[in-house]
Amino acid sequence: MPNYPQSFPLTRPRRLRQSPWARSLVAENVLTPADLVWAVFVHDGEGRVPVASLPGVDRLSVREAGLAAIRASELGIPAIAVFPYIGPDGKDDEGTGALSPDGLVPRALKEMKNAAPEVGLITDVALDAYTSHGHDGLLDEDGTIPNDATVERLVRQALVHVGAGADVVAPSDMMDGRIGAIRAAFEEEGFTHAMILAYAAKYASGFYGPYREAIGSAAALRGDKKTYQQDPANAEEALREVALDLAEGADMVMVKPGLPYLDIVHRVSSTFGVPTLAYQVSGEYAQIMAAAQNGWIDGDRVMMESLICFKRAGAAGVITYFAERAAEKLQG
Repeated sequence: MPNYPQSFPLTRPRRLRQSPWARSLVAENVLTPADLVWAVFVHDGEGRVPVASLPGVDRLSVREAGLAAIRASELGIPAIAVFPYIGPDGKDDEGTGALSPDGLVPRALKEMKNAAPEVGLITDVALDAYTSHGHDGLLDEDGTIPNDATVERLVRQALVHVGAGADVVAPSDMMDGRIGAIRAAFEEEGFTHAMILAYAAKYASGFYGPYREAIGSAAALRGDKKTYQQDPANAEEALREVALDLAEGADMVMVKPGLPYLDIVHRVSSTFGVPTLAYQVSGEYAQIMAAAQNGWIDGDRVMMESLICFKRAGAAGVITYFAERAAEKLQG
């Protein structure tokens, strides 16, 4: 930082804070609806089903998902991230439901793309919603997650999504080498336009609980995911993971969770200079909403403050369950 010779009273930093127009003029970061990605859950039923641990968030039917795409377009939200709720009858040990071209996600993608083709669609590439054991990959008898066999299935899942209209696939599984394998498959199948958003720095976090309820994997999960998701104690490891994913063909990278890992968001963005997204995960959302419902905080104010924090840290965009509500406030 430059060494300014002035001191008080010649320099009074409060001058630039004394009125709304002045604060707006000198603001270092600005949040707009274009910075938001709306995280949406879909279910294979009718209407909307509230998620108890995520106040204000519903699972949407395929038809309602189409209406959500239209709403995103109206609000200037550029993209929706789609996550499926799969009931117990749709799960098995190998997550075969993830590979069906007629499955829930492909049908939702087609509905949404027909309703609002201008809205980008991002899909989660992982098996946890579809497996009876709740893991992002396959599960061997000894309790280990076989990396390479899982990657083969993830490649097939990614191809199904892009074939159904996904603009971006976002592998969230944290298997080694899956970005390169998916990119090679896209090139071979002619999907050269398809983008990959790599969950490059995804931590083994306690902030995912409400999400796992929302997709139906919480009760199914056996053990934990610490053998493939990153240790919250590590930062340099995140940079190595990002470098690998970029070398394998990722177009964008993500840090997850968000607010507790703003240091990682900043380091990734400043080190690599590539589009870096952050995921404001379910536990972050639920804490804000629960505190607001109890009257302990101003929910809207904290929502907006949390979102601008991501921009300040260097995020190009934020995946959040607040997207619709925040965009409404930003449109005023």
